[in-house]
Amino acid sequence: MRADALDPVLLRTFASVAELGSFTAAATALGYTQSAVSRQIRTLEEACGVELFARGARGVRPTPAGEHLLPHARALLERYADTARALESLRRVDAGTLRLGAFSTANAVLVPRALTRFGARHPGVDIRLREGLTEVLLPALDAGELDLALVSTHKQGGLAPADLVALGDDPLLVALPEGHRLARRRTVPLAGLADENWIVADDAAAVAALHARCAPAGFVPRTPLRVAEWTSKLGLVAAGFGVTLVPALAVGGVREDVVLRPLSVADARTEPRRTVYAAVARHARRAPAVTAFLDDLRAVAADLLRPAGTPPPR
Repeated sequence: MRADALDPVLLRTFASVAELGSFTAAATALGYTQSAVSRQIRTLEEACGVELFARGARGVRPTPAGEHLLPHARALLERYADTARALESLRRVDAGTLRLGAFSTANAVLVPRALTRFGARHPGVDIRLREGLTEVLLPALDAGELDLALVSTHKQGGLAPADLVALGDDPLLVALPEGHRLARRRTVPLAGLADENWIVADDAAAVAALHARCAPAGFVPRTPLRVAEWTSKLGLVAAGFGVTLVPALAVGGVREDVVLRPLSVADARTEPRRTVYAAVARHARRAPAVTAFLDDLRAVAADLLRPAGTPPPR
């Protein structure tokens, strides 16, 4: 049997002739000429190596070989139709899976709002969400484990991979205990915090990022308290053990006995902030679900983030 015996065009013509009992009727139903139907049946018979129809004065009827093939042809045609419907549902974003990754503070407000918008329009898409640091999410994206990831420049100056969509800048606010001497200020000068203990995650990248942000203000931050989790950091701040930087995206989850204030710096270019990106995996560049979710991310980010690269308001 040749491979073209499984050609869906030939099988569809074969099934139509078998059901209608006539090459002419099948040609009319399929929009072909009778000679085209005859050629297709002849091609299929040659590929199968058997006669599929007995021709007679009253029309045609399947041979025993044709009777044997018919249910298999119908089943295969239905599978083709199912596949076409599945592909169409993916194109319309009515089905499929969207695998997302995001850093923790993006999952506080930005991602939930975007998912709410997306789910209202595309309830049939299955959402998978993984939380992690940018330096963990980017390799997962490259490995094909994620379709899209929310990443940031929080601990590094830039991001190298292609297919980055800048969603906006997220200013970093300083968290102070409510009784702090600077807590009543509208903005807090970064240089005024030179004598404070700074609470930072216990990893080299986080410490280096803090040092780089404090350097323009002329001091090296003291970091005796190394804590990773936000709840622990803010608990230490509330108890008066130090200060820490909090992304504006996380404001909604900050406890009431902690005060958040914007930092004032001499040069707007040194303002502590991070740029938030949607990083798209190479395999998902044209995925309809990813494209649709990006639209929702942009819409929500426009309300929560400052346009990337713009100076802070004065």
